[in-house]
Amino acid sequence: MNPATALATVLVDELVRCGLTDVVMAPGSRSAPLALALHSESRVRLHVRIDERSASYLAVGLARRSERPVALICSSGTAVANFHPAVIEASESGVPLLVLTADRPPELRGTGANQTIDQLKIFGNSTRWFAEVGTPEERPGQVAYWRSLAARAYQRALGPSDPGPVHLNLAFREPLIPDGDTSWVESLDGDTAGSWVRARVAPPPVALHLPPTRRGVLVVGDGAANVRRYIAAAGMAGWPVLSEPNGGGRYGDHAISTYHFLLGMQSFADAHQPDVVVTLGRPGLSRPLLSWLRRAEEHIVVATDLARWPDPTRSATQVAQAVEIPVAAGDDAWLHSWRRADAAARTAVDSLLDSSGMTEPRIARDLADSLPNGALLFCGSSMPIRDLDQAMRPRRGLRLLANRGVSGIDGLVSTAIGAALAHNGPSYALLGDLTFLHDQNGLILGPREPRPDLCLVVVNNDGGGIFSLLPQAGVRDPFERVFGTPHGVDLGYLAAATGTPYQLVEEISDLPKAIRGEGLRVVEVRTDRESNAVLHAQLREVAQAAVRDVLG
Repeated sequence: MNPATALATVLVDELVRCGLTDVVMAPGSRSAPLALALHSESRVRLHVRIDERSASYLAVGLARRSERPVALICSSGTAVANFHPAVIEASESGVPLLVLTADRPPELRGTGANQTIDQLKIFGNSTRWFAEVGTPEERPGQVAYWRSLAARAYQRALGPSDPGPVHLNLAFREPLIPDGDTSWVESLDGDTAGSWVRARVAPPPVALHLPPTRRGVLVVGDGAANVRRYIAAAGMAGWPVLSEPNGGGRYGDHAISTYHFLLGMQSFADAHQPDVVVTLGRPGLSRPLLSWLRRAEEHIVVATDLARWPDPTRSATQVAQAVEIPVAAGDDAWLHSWRRADAAARTAVDSLLDSSGMTEPRIARDLADSLPNGALLFCGSSMPIRDLDQAMRPRRGLRLLANRGVSGIDGLVSTAIGAALAHNGPSYALLGDLTFLHDQNGLILGPREPRPDLCLVVVNNDGGGIFSLLPQAGVRDPFERVFGTPHGVDLGYLAAATGTPYQLVEEISDLPKAIRGEGLRVVEVRTDRESNAVLHAQLREVAQAAVRDVLG
């Protein structure tokens, strides 16, 4: 057996023993040993994509939804560089990836050899760990090295306190395909009991105990852990819960779904300064919320890893791996004030949306309302997730995900497909038109690839809608070309090019029926950017007017 085949065979076997179930691969020559080893491995589900960027985001979606490491494989050269955006997103979001990049052997580096670049630590600080595996050789001791390395890589990607991407760079010398000889200098077999190294999970951290208070607030952002436990504790303590849709905490009687509008009122924000704020995950959708957090006298951030904690407002006073929110005695005036204001704002917002026709906030609200229990909704990182944040009503039974690590619009079709393939139930995505166009290659699936049950709802306002809500919109002359970026693409023809079922929705009442079905499909809804900007201003005005009427 040649060394390249031996290394690939052992590495794949050990990763499977550790728990690997999904592998995403882009085709290439130098990665042939890994490709052939995986193709004959029945214990994993293999996904092949022709575009490395789409492949990498598919892996992000699979790993994000499954919360298990997913292996990502490519050939050498610029193929590796195309993984970089997804690796950054995985790093910032804490998504476990095993990035296995094939490489030329050392003697070919720096010589101008074809498809050869410097791949050592190419992803910089965006990986939790990097290892240059070394060119395999037929000598005793290699199998123990390869298996222990695979076990370490898998466990480091998994975390458990700080999951993220791990990069193994594998230099293969030719020959790259099996030579028919199965002999090797030592046994290639693994441990009969399982993985080569079996990591033990550390005991739960000791929780920080807070003094009892009724005037507390729980804030839930992207990537929050143990949400149900904290929601239950906040309920017992009489705290309102301000949860982003993708935080997973917008349900129950204490959920304040209009906090964006409430905290945008200076009078309300001043009158509702808490004794303590506890933050889970990474909040970042609402500027009024972030401004309010900056003023908090006691702001406790819960982070599973104390070396990396989210604090974009630089307002954290304490950081803990776990917090104990005690039951507090007293009246419900604090919670009642939040809920009265929320109910008034909610009624005003819904009333305006009900009469707004085919508008982006209404599409977001109605889509979230209409999805069945057990469904997955993947949200675009620009306007769709913000529209959900401002318009979505509290509900249970819906899992929301978004790439909010660095909030890029790239790779989201592929991420949504990956998340759908890992989800046990129907899946949907709400994306903008530029986001959809940015990753149109994600629709290209080979005839033998696993296919998702995913409906892509694309809001098409012919450009970058979020810029119409930013100060750039005031610069009228260059705005449309350099910010609005209209494209004029017919999405129906684009879907037809890949054989993807497509439907255009012209009336908002037809949306629930249009999203029904199975398999990968595209539903387009068309909106107007300028009208959308006007509606967002009106939502703020009617919500805040309603709160003033109620609270005085």
